[in-house]
Amino acid sequence: MAGKRIIAICQSGGEFETDRDGSLLYRGGDAHAIDIDDQMKFHEFKMEVAEMFNCGIDTMTIKYFLPGNKRTLITISNDKDLKRMIKFHGDTVTCDVYIIMEEIAAPDVSNLPASRSSRTTLSETVLAVDASLEVVDDIADDTNQPELPLDAPVNAVDDTNHADNHVDIPAEISPIFSVIGSNDEKHAKGAQQWQNTITGVGQRFSSVHEFRESLRKYAIAHQFAFRYKKNDSHRVTVKCKAEGCPWRIHASRLSTTQLICIKKMNATHTCEGASATTGHQATRSWVASIIKEKLKVFPNYKPKDIVNDIKQEYGIQLNYFQAWRGKEIAKEQLQGSYKEAYNQLPLFCEKIMETNPGSLATFTTKEDSSFHRLFVSFHASLYGFQQGCRPLLFLDSIPLKSKYQGTLLAATAADGDDGVFPVAFAVVDTESEDNWHWFLLQLKSALSTSCPITFVADSRKGLRESITNIFTGSFHSYCLRYLTEQLIRDLKGQFSHEVKRLMVEDFYTAAYAPTLESFQRCIESIKSISPEAYNWIMQSEPQNWANSYFQGARYNHMTSNFGELFYSWASDAHELPITQMVDVIRGKIMELIYTRRADSNQWLTRLTPSSEDKLKKESHKVHSLQVLLSGGSTFEVRGGDSIEVVDIDHWDCGCKGWQLTGLPCCHAIAVIGCIGGSPYDYCSRYLTTESYRLTYSESVHPIPNVDTPVRRDSSQVTVTVTPPPTRRPPGRPTTKRYGPQEVVKRQLQCSRCKGLGHNKSTCKEFI
Repeated sequence: MAGKRIIAICQSGGEFETDRDGSLLYRGGDAHAIDIDDQMKFHEFKMEVAEMFNCGIDTMTIKYFLPGNKRTLITISNDKDLKRMIKFHGDTVTCDVYIIMEEIAAPDVSNLPASRSSRTTLSETVLAVDASLEVVDDIADDTNQPELPLDAPVNAVDDTNHADNHVDIPAEISPIFSVIGSNDEKHAKGAQQWQNTITGVGQRFSSVHEFRESLRKYAIAHQFAFRYKKNDSHRVTVKCKAEGCPWRIHASRLSTTQLICIKKMNATHTCEGASATTGHQATRSWVASIIKEKLKVFPNYKPKDIVNDIKQEYGIQLNYFQAWRGKEIAKEQLQGSYKEAYNQLPLFCEKIMETNPGSLATFTTKEDSSFHRLFVSFHASLYGFQQGCRPLLFLDSIPLKSKYQGTLLAATAADGDDGVFPVAFAVVDTESEDNWHWFLLQLKSALSTSCPITFVADSRKGLRESITNIFTGSFHSYCLRYLTEQLIRDLKGQFSHEVKRLMVEDFYTAAYAPTLESFQRCIESIKSISPEAYNWIMQSEPQNWANSYFQGARYNHMTSNFGELFYSWASDAHELPITQMVDVIRGKIMELIYTRRADSNQWLTRLTPSSEDKLKKESHKVHSLQVLLSGGSTFEVRGGDSIEVVDIDHWDCGCKGWQLTGLPCCHAIAVIGCIGGSPYDYCSRYLTTESYRLTYSESVHPIPNVDTPVRRDSSQVTVTVTPPPTRRPPGRPTTKRYGPQEVVKRQLQCSRCKGLGHNKSTCKEFI
């Protein structure tokens, strides 16, 4: 790849639009071209871009699309990212790069803390957003009528619903959101463009909806509040909210048309109109329309920042809930309906298997047609696991904090470089023995391998019976982390933190101990502290977790939380509708495969980088060992106080290091050297670069948008899927992950000698 050059077409000032298939299109703006190569530094590239567009280097974000993926923008933030972009576009001459600018506004230092010197405000793109609002939301906001739930279709109710239901609103009822405005001109610069949205009698509007929106913008621009007196699909009468103020406007439909015309208007305010003592309207749907475009680019746009930005741009002081609710409405408008996403599952599963042949995507519903569970495994994952990964799977779960909750079950593998490789996942209503059994049945039907698999998972949740019955001949390794937590919970009596820490350390040492003798020494150490803990450990089936007893191959992986990277993807997308959450995970898997495949193409070693490092470390120990030759394939290796027997034909050493890791230990390397062999010929094939490339040889393909319903033959049965009955509880969801955590984290450190395991008062070191 050295010397590779491409032309970067840099674009700025435009807007991203979502196409029907879910891909992003960039419209408008300016474009400049720059010649770059893999030797260019990111800072140099950023400086050239800033010079081209005459902008500040600190206010820009640079993004691009992976080839064939127009849904996920990739950020360039350092030299490595820039080189990867060039590498990914190796077969093309050009690459589209998008420069996203943030407008920096000078703060009002009289109202800001001294430590805050600047902040980002709404961009010009947001000011140009289409301010279309839901009629239902407006009626609810302006008349105190109940609003539709968030997951109702956008056009579930329109003006015609109110044609025969005239709404007379008492004068004492004010809008839901009436907020105090600022008289400071610089705090309302975004609203100045709306000062002439209402011009007077005779002005026409295409619909009553357009008139309401123009009226709302007019009130915001002139900073006063109004109250509806009449509000239906063919007439609207509004007066100033201030008591005794004569400002009033009346508009009604022109006969035989849908046009709305202002018939009467008194434009005089005796309440001083824009004085700071009055208020103006700010509905939640209006907030949503203002922030929607910025939310596309910055999905983590926080409610407190929305409050600050709208105050800065429009002079409106929202409270936190208004901003949060507006963000929720905007998210729903951008992402689509949560309910509709469940109904799209049949078509969505069909599209997964159609675009990714060899994949498995299936779902089940309950008797009432509500969602029960969904299983997804892509062909690229199944092929990569069977062809290049060790027969080792990690089973774990995380709760989803989406609108309808649920749980994500996942099976992940370890590639030849000990990286996380997603194999399959499922979304279920709750974690249960039945759901885990169903998940393993689907996994079994998707995998075509007959090789025994080692599963690392919790000993509970019904997994023990399911693994034994479904994957006959496989092995179940109990997750050491879960066992440790259970041990601490089950211990009776008062134990200090230090005592618990010592027991946990001995427990882990016993689990990793390669021989029965070393295992027994660790267990006896625990027995001297607590006979109860000793009995608990001996009854916890050591044959399923201790290296000295375990019959399967775990390659020294002892805990089931290996797939934390995969779980972080699901956590980042948990607030999306279910089909979009799955598609985000698909995009992450696609990017992971693409990136690791490109990286491995640069490797020149026979083993993966991590395996090469481990083999080198073992090779450094060989010089102190003595090999005694004997007949056959058995050798005696002496070093220090140890004597180990190596069987070169069976890849076996008395220290068990060779068997546990798949790489020759130092004793085996010493013997291999004596017989004139190469250590590489005695390494597990799963740790080679060749197997690693096989793991990432297949690709995950995009899934077409399923928002548009497809016409089916009359003979086909239409399956209806409704959301599960569970709902997210009230209150803000926690940001911390539930589930097992490390039991003992704190470790004593002496402030006198800096040693571990004791403090200054018990220190015996000579200083």
